[in-house]
Amino acid sequence: MGEMSSFLKPAPSRPRTRLILVTGVAGAGKTSALAALADLGFETVDNPPVNLIEAIVEDYDDGSGARLAIGIDERSRGFSTERCADVIAALRNRPDSDVTLIFLECADETLLRRFQETRRRHPMGEGATLEAALGLERAMLEPLRVHANIGIDTTDLSLTDLRREFNDRFGDGVEGLTVSVISFGFKRGAPRGADMLFDMRFLANPYWQAGLREETGLHPDVQAFVERDPGFDSVFSKLSDLVLDLLPRYTDEGKSYLNIAIGCTGGKHRSVVVAEKLGAVITGAGYAPVVRHRDMPRQPATPLAVGR
Repeated sequence: MGEMSSFLKPAPSRPRTRLILVTGVAGAGKTSALAALADLGFETVDNPPVNLIEAIVEDYDDGSGARLAIGIDERSRGFSTERCADVIAALRNRPDSDVTLIFLECADETLLRRFQETRRRHPMGEGATLEAALGLERAMLEPLRVHANIGIDTTDLSLTDLRREFNDRFGDGVEGLTVSVISFGFKRGAPRGADMLFDMRFLANPYWQAGLREETGLHPDVQAFVERDPGFDSVFSKLSDLVLDLLPRYTDEGKSYLNIAIGCTGGKHRSVVVAEKLGAVITGAGYAPVVRHRDMPRQPATPLAVGR
């Protein structure tokens, strides 16, 4: 009977292939993103013919839990959004693969500057102005953007920021829900791709206090000032309870990434304080959130190159 029980034990499940597909608008940093993934141990393939993508994944899927990143865009031979959508759907249906589609976005004015500085031609620029090429590309790629698991806006990211973003998301191999908390200023617009957005402009503003204007939400005096607002404790408690209630529900639904945006006027004081505190609450609940402050002043860093 013991031998029979041993015989009936299920075979151990084989490790799944970790596949990341990277696409997005030209100039948003696809080449830099693939380089960041390569540094994290991913095998990378850039712009293979679309009809060979499934064969490439099949070749890498040897049961060892391979980590593979593939870049795709309109320069890929046989590219069309319809064909790419079919290939991505087929890959997502593979039981032995864990597939993530990343779409890199960037504001037009930043893309214009990057192309002008490098004097590179846009892939769709034949016979059209650069502005027109950007518009044509956005329209063509919209179906891929809509179906992406992760959207990353590189408008305000340096190369160091982009590498940190990928390291935070894919560097440790932790499975489950990855939570990002980003503070921002409404005067520069809300971040693209936010799943949840909270407005902190109702709180007392340290900007108008002598000695606090030049500090940020990381300074203890600014934190104390914001937390003294009569409405802070009640609202933050409700916000924290809401987020903590939703995190396991998103996990149960199979969501891999959750982006929480916290905004104030300039993105330097109130939103930073709340984002930091919310990150600590989420950490205390057993998650490992990535906290980033988009509009807080920082030291100059290496900008993204055009590439892709």
